[in-house]
Amino acid sequence: MEDVRRFRALLEKKREELSDRAKTIHRYGLDEAQADSVGELSAYDNHPADLGDETFERGKDLGLLDNTRVLLGKVEEALARIKSGTYGRCELCGRDIDLDRLEAVPWTTLCRECKEKEERREWGPSDRPLEEPVLDEPFGRTFLDNTDYVGFDGEDAWQAAARYGTSEGPQDVGGVDSYNDTYINSDEQRGAVEDVEEVVIEDPAELFGRARPSPGRSRRRS
Repeated sequence: MEDVRRFRALLEKKREELSDRAKTIHRYGLDEAQADSVGELSAYDNHPADLGDETFERGKDLGLLDNTRVLLGKVEEALARIKSGTYGRCELCGRDIDLDRLEAVPWTTLCRECKEKEERREWGPSDRPLEEPVLDEPFGRTFLDNTDYVGFDGEDAWQAAARYGTSEGPQDVGGVDSYNDTYINSDEQRGAVEDVEEVVIEDPAELFGRARPSPGRSRRRS
């Protein structure tokens, strides 16, 4: 019971702190329109860079305000759990949350073990954006490397154009040291499928064990 009273006091103090923070952000950042806050009659005749700092600060204030509201909501929910008698119990496994964890994050709803599992699931190395399967490289609909097509496809068209240069540098493409190779699959063979096809044969007769006649030497007719 003593622990519950202590955590209620911590949460009430945090709620007051977050409420004051939200009011301060409104008072000094979001109470007026951006054009009014910079003292300009209009922003239409200004270059976008002229308002770059102000736009950044406005975005930062909005982010801080949103984070404050989220935390405030979690604090309110924790106080409601104290009233209902469910405070300090993990909402996933049902076990009691360690006091050390409640001291650090009094509004938490998960024990340490369940929180670690949740974070591994959310940020695991195998997780990819949901939209990724339907997105592709430029001209992706005609990239036919995974098919039996061996003709000139969209990837070849992009490579042919990209060889003349793109806006990317070696730092933008992994494993590339030269600006001449800053396009996708730049290490592919050109004009050949197998390595042997790139071998230069000066005398085709050598393949059959016959030497090419030397210049100026005519064959003797029998």
